[in-house]
Amino acid sequence: MQPNDQADIDFSRARRRAFLRRVGSYLRRDPASNRLLSFEEVKKTLGLVSQSYLGMRTVKVDKIVGSVGRHRDFDRAFLPSKPGLGERWKRIDQMMRRGEIPPISLFKIGDAYFVNDGNHRVSVAHQQGIEMIDAEVTEIRTRVPIDSALTARDLLHKLEYRHLLERLPVDRVLPEIKVELSDVADYRRLATYVEAHGFRLSQLWRRYVTQEEVLRDWYEYSYRPISEMIREERILDTFPDRTEMDLYLWILFHREQLALETRDERISPETAKDDILQRNRPGRSHRLPSV
Repeated sequence: MQPNDQADIDFSRARRRAFLRRVGSYLRRDPASNRLLSFEEVKKTLGLVSQSYLGMRTVKVDKIVGSVGRHRDFDRAFLPSKPGLGERWKRIDQMMRRGEIPPISLFKIGDAYFVNDGNHRVSVAHQQGIEMIDAEVTEIRTRVPIDSALTARDLLHKLEYRHLLERLPVDRVLPEIKVELSDVADYRRLATYVEAHGFRLSQLWRRYVTQEEVLRDWYEYSYRPISEMIREERILDTFPDRTEMDLYLWILFHREQLALETRDERISPETAKDDILQRNRPGRSHRLPSV
């Protein structure tokens, strides 16, 4: 088979795979999962801290999840989204079949990579089943960490988490805590709860209380007891699609609601937890209280 003919076949196969992936993501009602990430959008969302040149590296092709300026030309698997990409794509395909693969240029955030130069080479590498590729790598350090599983749908969560860290340095003071919330609005709600805890501390101690003191006291006397209760009583088994932090916030909110309903400020988190489980006992739909 002539090289031109093979390149035509390769591009047609890549376009067909791109079409099937696009249809699949729409049928799953999750088109965002098939979107190639925009480096500019990700960097802006996560908050740039610093960058440094790492030099030449050998990188796994499947860790490359985004692009600088070309994220609309390819899908998440770097399959070509537009027929107009064919001429250059086919030239690169022939070149790489001859073993000629010039290094590409990448930005690295966490263990995710974004193409600065070499989008077609990455696309062809995917189609040809090439697993590793040489690249000049510049590392970008951001306020919020990510990994290569990041999708476009996750970016709003990352943005709200960054806003939380700008209010309260949870990651620096309490690195053992995993802040993972299902509802993006709950990041601000968590910050409000912690800040309210700090206000009560300042009144009790009658002095200015640092953020570190607030976070450590909140962890010791609010979060840790409730999180231990959640784990010991395996409450997450009742809500398998939720997180420990979700349940912490919902227990606090439900306690407040019960206190209003009963006009009893002495309602404990344990009582709120028991009421939530009673309302979601076997045979009833499992629905956490609205916050």
